[in-house]
Amino acid sequence: MKINSSKFKAILLLLLLSLGYGCSEEYLKDTQEYNISSENYFNSEEDYYNALIGVYDILQSTYVNVLLGEIASDNTVSGGESATDVIGFQQVDAMSHTPVNDNLDDVWDWNFAGVQRANYILEFKDKTEFEGKSKIIAEARFLRAYFTFELVKWFGPLPLKGDTRFVLGDEKSIPRSPVSEVYAQIESDLQFAVDNLDYNAPQVGRATKGAALALLGKAYLYQEKFAPAASALTQVIDNGPYSLSNFNTLFEQAGENNEESVFEVQYTGEEGAGFECLQCSEGNVAVGFQGIRNYAGPLFEPGYSFNLPTQEAYDIFSDADIRKDLSILDIDAWAAETGATFAEGYKHTGFYNRKYLPRENDNAGDANLTQPNNYRSIRYADVLLMAAEALNRGGIDDGKASMYLNEVRERANLEPVTVTGSSLTDIIYSERRKELVGEGHRFFDLVRTGKAAQAINGFTSGKNEIFPIPLEEIEFSQGNWEQNPGY
Repeated sequence: MKINSSKFKAILLLLLLSLGYGCSEEYLKDTQEYNISSENYFNSEEDYYNALIGVYDILQSTYVNVLLGEIASDNTVSGGESATDVIGFQQVDAMSHTPVNDNLDDVWDWNFAGVQRANYILEFKDKTEFEGKSKIIAEARFLRAYFTFELVKWFGPLPLKGDTRFVLGDEKSIPRSPVSEVYAQIESDLQFAVDNLDYNAPQVGRATKGAALALLGKAYLYQEKFAPAASALTQVIDNGPYSLSNFNTLFEQAGENNEESVFEVQYTGEEGAGFECLQCSEGNVAVGFQGIRNYAGPLFEPGYSFNLPTQEAYDIFSDADIRKDLSILDIDAWAAETGATFAEGYKHTGFYNRKYLPRENDNAGDANLTQPNNYRSIRYADVLLMAAEALNRGGIDDGKASMYLNEVRERANLEPVTVTGSSLTDIIYSERRKELVGEGHRFFDLVRTGKAAQAINGFTSGKNEIFPIPLEEIEFSQGNWEQNPGY
C-alpha cells in the first residue's frame, strides 16, 4: 500500500537525519513536530465533521476514473496532442496497458486514500459521543463504500482491514480479499448508511439515504443479484425526492444538484491548481482535459482534446433524440454555425464530450485545471435504467421495467417500447449507452454484461475485465499479492 506524500516526506526526513545529511541541530531546535493522533483528536463533533470533510475532499481526485471509464470503452478515443501525450491514457485506449501506468496508479492511490480517510473516522467512531454522530459515521461508511466500489470495479480482489487504517507493513501480511468479500463490506456499509441517513442532506453535496440505496442497488446489479438490486432501486424511485429534469440544461451550472441529482462530486473554480499536484485541485480536471483544442468562440473555453467521442457513438442516436447534440458536440457543425475556430489534435474524430466541456467562467489559476463543473456520479435517469435492468434480467416484472425505461425515452423524445424478455434487455443496454455516454460508465457496463470483447478493439477476455495492480504495490507486498491474470 502506498503511503501518503506527507508521511513519506516525514519518514524520508527521519532517514536523512539519522544518516547525518543536511539538517543542522539549530533547525531541529526550532522545529516542532506536528502530530494528529487518537490521543488529541476526535474529542468533539467538530473533529469528526472536519475529518469527514477530508473524506469528501478526495472525491475530487476521482476525475481520472471518469475519463478512463470512457477511453477504455468503445465510446471514445484517447485524443490529446500526440501519441505520447499522457501515455497512460493512450495505453488504456489501445488495451496495451501494463502494471506500469501512472494514470492507473492514480485510480489505485486516490481511491485507497479515500478508504484510508474514511477508516480514520471509523477507527475512532466510539471515542466521543454527541447528538447526530450516527449520521457522520453513516456518511463515512457511504464514502468508504463509494471508493471501495470503484476499486473493485477496476482491480478485482482488494486488501481489507475493517474499521482500521492501513499501516506500513500491512501490504506484506494482509491478503487481497475475494471480490465476494469486498462486495459484502460494500453492502454492509451502504445498508448502515441507508438505515441512518435521510433523503435530504444537511448540506448540498453530502450523501443521503437515496444515494446509499442507489449505490447499493448498483453494487447488487454488478453482482447480478437482481432481486435485491430491484428492491433497493425501486425504493429510490418510490420514496425519494427525485425526478427527471430538463436535459437541455442538465449539464450546465444551472443543472447542478437539481431534482435529478442523486449524488454529485462537488467542484469549484475558486482555487487555482497546477500540474505538479493535480489531486490538489478543487476544480474538475477532467473537464479541461476534454476541452476543444485551441478553441476560440462562444460558450466554451479551450482545453486539451482528450476523451473524444467516436463517429459510432454519435451515430447511435436517432435524429429525433434530443440527447444527440446535447451530449456530443459536432465541432465542424458548431464552427460553421458560430464561426468558432479550433485545432485538430491526436486521433481527432470531429466530436467532443459536450456534457463535460469547459464553459466560460471566472475560474482561478490555470483554467484548464480548475473547472467548476460537478460530476453527476449518480443521476435519477441511471437509477431508472438500473431498476429496469434488474426487473427485466431478474425475470421480476417486465411491465414495470418498460415503464421505467420509457420515462427516460420520453424525455429524449423517443417512442415508448412494449417488448419483453431479451428484446427488452437489449433496448435497456442501448438506452444506457445513449443516456450515459461520456459519464464514465460504459466500460464497466460492457464488462459486467459480457459484451466487452466484441465491442472494444484489443480487449482480451480473461484479462482486460480488470486492470493491473500497480507494479510498485506488487513489489511492496514482497510476494503477498499476486498480479491480476494476464499482466
